[in-house]
Amino acid sequence: MEFADVVRRRRMVRRYDPERPVPDEVVRRLLTHATRAPSAGFAQGWAFLVLETAAERERFWTAASPGTGTRTRWLDGMRTAPLIIVPLSDKSAYLDRYAEPDKGWTDRDEARWAVPYWHVDTGMAALLMLLTAVDEGLGACLFGIPAQRLGVFREAFAVPEAYAPVGAVTVGYRAADHRSASLARGRRSLDEVVHRGSWGVTVEAAQASAGARNVADGG
Repeated sequence: MEFADVVRRRRMVRRYDPERPVPDEVVRRLLTHATRAPSAGFAQGWAFLVLETAAERERFWTAASPGTGTRTRWLDGMRTAPLIIVPLSDKSAYLDRYAEPDKGWTDRDEARWAVPYWHVDTGMAALLMLLTAVDEGLGACLFGIPAQRLGVFREAFAVPEAYAPVGAVTVGYRAADHRSASLARGRRSLDEVVHRGSWGVTVEAAQASAGARNVADGG
């Protein structure tokens, strides 16, 4: 599939065909592509918990769901996914890496980091999985594990304290799905989100300025 088509077709899929497992070779490609994400200092401070069996998936939903009485259309649909991958970030890998001689820092002080790139990089790895799923003819959805359930999740899967889940990704073949009501908000235009050269200089204004320069130059 053309890359532009992959990007255009990517959307969060919330219901899957539970009778069609994700082939092993596709699971491997999802994970391999995830590890091609960039990482600060090539620290690669990530890990991926792969849940494929019915028992593993049920244990995940029991641990990570908000609680009893919260079954919704969204949750019922998500539970049909035959594959769940939980990307986890390892902050210590970054603190250790940047305390090495070639980076010039002499300590592991977290305050040096303006942005928690351990989460950012693992999030980019998750995005590569979402895009790979589209390219493989699959659907996928990235969602968060409720903060109050993180302890239960860790205990259920013996996740070391050093690793923090940045969310979870369901993957599978699409089934009849409902569109999120949030889509009614519409996609923000480039003119709303892009600032050229200075804050407040929009795409439209930049194009108008370029047009004026072309006229002045006789172009």
